[in-house]
Amino acid sequence: MLKLTAREKGALFFEGIITVILLVLINLALIIIIQNVIQTNQGVASGIFIIKQSLKIGPLQTQIWSYQRIVIVIFIVIDIFVVWWRLLRRYHQYQINHIIKELHYIAQGHLDHRIPFRLKGRTQNVVTSVNALVDSAVQSMNDERQIEKSKDELITNVSHDLRTPLTSIIGYLRLIEDKQYHSEEDILKYSHIAYEKAKQMKNMVEDLFEYTKVQQHGAPVNIMSVDLGQLLEQVSASFELEGENKGIQVSSQTTPSPLMIDADPEKLGRVFSNLVANGIKYGHGASYIKLNAQQHGDNVVVTVANDGEPIPKESIAHLFERFYRVEASRSKATGGTGLGLAIVKSVVDLHHGTVQVKSDDHETAFIVTLPTKQGDSKKNNAQIH
Repeated sequence: MLKLTAREKGALFFEGIITVILLVLINLALIIIIQNVIQTNQGVASGIFIIKQSLKIGPLQTQIWSYQRIVIVIFIVIDIFVVWWRLLRRYHQYQINHIIKELHYIAQGHLDHRIPFRLKGRTQNVVTSVNALVDSAVQSMNDERQIEKSKDELITNVSHDLRTPLTSIIGYLRLIEDKQYHSEEDILKYSHIAYEKAKQMKNMVEDLFEYTKVQQHGAPVNIMSVDLGQLLEQVSASFELEGENKGIQVSSQTTPSPLMIDADPEKLGRVFSNLVANGIKYGHGASYIKLNAQQHGDNVVVTVANDGEPIPKESIAHLFERFYRVEASRSKATGGTGLGLAIVKSVVDLHHGTVQVKSDDHETAFIVTLPTKQGDSKKNNAQIH
């Protein structure tokens, strides 16, 4: 509750006394005026006398009415109401003054401060709205700081990741430029290394472009009816040769077949390609990568599982953060950008789905849950745009 200061209490008491004095003087003036009217008007006096004589009850014919008493009672009721109304009005003004004072204090930079008191009636709605507004402003400021921090981290990470292969490319090309080779085989070796580093840079740029594209507010999504079984078969076929080279069998299974869902086939294909590529690169010791899709009511659950090395428990919570690498040196060696799983999370979010990870000594599984229907495609695109 709001506590008034001693000065405010004194002012409130003084205003109450002044109001009572003024009302008493007004009442006396009105009583005198009424009496003069009655005394100077014989018809009014006679009418009051007749009414007074007629209002008697009981065996003793007791009078129950006296106009002086009635007038005094009416004046007292009106006076009490006026005093209460003026004091309440003044008290509400003091409440508003305290709220304004608290707002000035917050506006001076004390953003961790909130209006501490609770009031009654509609004034409490003002207090609640002000506190909510400050919370929203603080949250917006924190979000903006986080966005700025993320941008700085993005620039730093991209610069670092691009500088390493670029340095190698320049170094080997300089060897060729300065004729610091002994044979044609050296030239081919240096140019091949530069070529591989250039491809690594190209993959980094493509991942970065894809990530920023799906992260943009209003990222376009081309929703259409897609046969998920065919899409997963195409993904597994595209990685079949690469998997065989590492002793990994890539396969897919869909129940029921065909399994139709509303999705952007290009973006959804990127999701499962990234998950399979992640399993091939980092699933050391794996013998299989299985893509399994099953329908559960209005949702489809797609599991991309491998039997390779488990992911450390402390890393699972960070897997979908951009540029996060479970093992930095291993990722650099395989050309990873740390953006693959972040792209997966962003695309799944665009499809109003979820993705989670389970990993133990037996199997590592990425579980993607998607709704079979995205609503009216035009309406959905309008909302996303």
